[in-house]
Amino acid sequence: MSAKVSIKKCGDYNSSSVYSAVKESIDLLGGIEKFVKAGERILIKPNLLAGRPPEAAVTTHPEVVRAVITLVREAGATPVVGDSPGLGTARKSAEKCGIAQVCVDTNTEIIEFKEIIWAENPKGYTFKRLEVAKEVLGFDGIINIPKIKTHAQMYLTLGVKNLFGCVPGKRKPQWHLSSGVDSLYFAGMLIDLYLYLNPRLTIMDGIVGMEGNGPGNGDPRHLGIILGSSDAIALDAVITELLGSKPHDLPILKAAAEWGIKSAKASNVTVAGEPIENVRVAGFKFPPLSSANFAARFPYFIDKRLRKALTSRPHINTRDCTLCSVCVNVCPAEVMKKRGKIIINYDKCIRCYCCQEMCPQGAITPREGWLKKLIPGF
Repeated sequence: MSAKVSIKKCGDYNSSSVYSAVKESIDLLGGIEKFVKAGERILIKPNLLAGRPPEAAVTTHPEVVRAVITLVREAGATPVVGDSPGLGTARKSAEKCGIAQVCVDTNTEIIEFKEIIWAENPKGYTFKRLEVAKEVLGFDGIINIPKIKTHAQMYLTLGVKNLFGCVPGKRKPQWHLSSGVDSLYFAGMLIDLYLYLNPRLTIMDGIVGMEGNGPGNGDPRHLGIILGSSDAIALDAVITELLGSKPHDLPILKAAAEWGIKSAKASNVTVAGEPIENVRVAGFKFPPLSSANFAARFPYFIDKRLRKALTSRPHINTRDCTLCSVCVNVCPAEVMKKRGKIIINYDKCIRCYCCQEMCPQGAITPREGWLKKLIPGF
């Protein structure tokens, strides 16, 4: 039986409209009772990347979180909201983006993911052991609530990538460091983590997404959709299709397809509700494709300098940079220094874009390698 993805139109974040769209999306998948049982404790995992207002489209919108909390309670279960941002705490991010107020309104607890444990993962495609937050494993089930956004390293951050928040924040840079410049290796870890955690349901906030310089400093883009699936890989494939990209552009979908996961191709997925053609997005602004491991298309025997010329790198706009040193402190490879301005040692830069993701000023953007610019359309 093929994976199923539901799509419902939703034009704004009016509370009743969002609740209806989320509920109808879940009903198309079998109803909330299929995923949540009375008496269970359910972890609700939004995207709490950074403390920004909801209109910035950096985090999952609070009304989508409210709708999921309400449905979980209606099923007789206890919802708990949790995440581990790259910087700061889940509570502080939730306070700034409006999710904390929703939790107050609905008497829902917010928890931090702090304690790291090694989880045995014998069925993993690549990683047989994974680092996860112990707190995550104490629930009966997980509902994943990501946001449609661009991502300099992974091209898009969608359902599968959102589970990376279940790795405590201080360990995230180390996973980037261990992956180096190989985004497919990092994608493999994300897929193994997703399959290990096995969220029962993923509800995608696609009412307003983010294009351009995502995931923290891009431009809000109205898309007008809510999507749902019990298979986040299938969900990511469908979203990639409706945004106008190709599966192999996303390292996560490329890795999943190479491992024989059929739902990595939208053609293998059943779509319920709105057909893809009815919600297709024109002119969505993606990050440079070269930032999604463009050089990985070429054989490894190609000269190291040539590969760097083909691969994008983080560029600092000194006019916007406030020298706050967030990028320096978050860099897993420790190749950034503050010396009157921010200096990057590109010879040792692993192109993880943690600096770009965490920059509070949006002063860092991916810039294509000089040779890639000479190969239009590749």
